[in-house]
Amino acid sequence: MRQVIIYPGEDGYFVVECPSLPGCISQGKTEEEALANIKDAIEGYIRALEQDGLPVPEELPPIHLAEV
Repeated sequence: MRQVIIYPGEDGYFVVECPSLPGCISQGKTEEEALANIKDAIEGYIRALEQDGLPVPEELPPIHLAEV
């Protein structure tokens, strides 16, 4: 289980990022599609790290969002 951040992109798609996995980002036409796509991206990212014998980063503490 990984935390993700989802937000509307400039092109009308939803962008979703996984902060605990640097560079792990995806998008989708809907929030549901974006979340399904980031799940695949996270699985591929972790699989690639494991295949290369690299450590898998730990999940970050819960993220707190604030408007400023």
